[in-house]
Amino acid sequence: METIINATGISKRFGDHKAVDSVDLRLQSGTILGLIGPNGAGKTTLLRSLLGLCDCKGELDVLGFDPRRERSKMLDQVCSIADTAVLPGWMTVRQLLDYVEGVHPRFSRERAQRFLSDTEVGLKRRIKQLSKGMIVQLHLAIVMSVDARLLILDEPTLGLDIMFRKRFFEQLLNDYYDEQRTIIISTHQVDEVENILTNVMFMRSGKTLLNERMDAISEHYLELHVVGSAIEKAMGLKPIGQRSILGGKAFIYQDTPREVLQELGELRVPTVADLFVAKMETGKGNESGK
Repeated sequence: METIINATGISKRFGDHKAVDSVDLRLQSGTILGLIGPNGAGKTTLLRSLLGLCDCKGELDVLGFDPRRERSKMLDQVCSIADTAVLPGWMTVRQLLDYVEGVHPRFSRERAQRFLSDTEVGLKRRIKQLSKGMIVQLHLAIVMSVDARLLILDEPTLGLDIMFRKRFFEQLLNDYYDEQRTIIISTHQVDEVENILTNVMFMRSGKTLLNERMDAISEHYLELHVVGSAIEKAMGLKPIGQRSILGGKAFIYQDTPREVLQELGELRVPTVADLFVAKMETGKGNESGK
């Protein structure tokens, strides 16, 4: 597989605030990375650094280019949508499609219109007349209609109802993704993207708390459901997170042998959402890897 992103020691300061603190990221073609973290974690700044939209320190290679010096060449193969994305309100939807078709050689008008056919976004309507959700739908239709090798989505479904969010992620997987494309999704809707991710990365205060392949999470993390007197013994095994369940407790452990835990209750692989909460609460783990 081809390496699409190779970033080492990426750091970015705004005055005394270190927004991104020595982050390493290596992604190969065919990866769908979920970038998860609370507001202020540094996710957007990291994505802007990958796109060459802000200067940063560290070694950075995206599709064979350094975005800080070769951004225009890199963007021929990259597409993105930001959580603060703005479209020209004076244009009609048809005029916007005309414009994008004229300036981007990799844009498929046919595909964009196919995406829009499942929405209420009419081609004759002016963008300023569209609802917030419709504008997001329009922007997503344009972005997903560009034949890009790297797609970066920062809170792509913000403002959309649950039905369209579900439809969008299904379209992303079924109509856009293939083994030659790499996708990064920064989102707060963890449960909605978990089933399409190949990799997941947690950030907090500019640092990496977890960076794993989805199929490797079960090698390092286990969730134990315990009831009755075994709860006290489970607590003594130093879980990284816990929550209440019906009649007992659910504990999450990192690199604790399965044979030690299985005597105490039911074992399962933690969801990304539950693992995220555990990591955010404890801050434990290797901040440059696991």
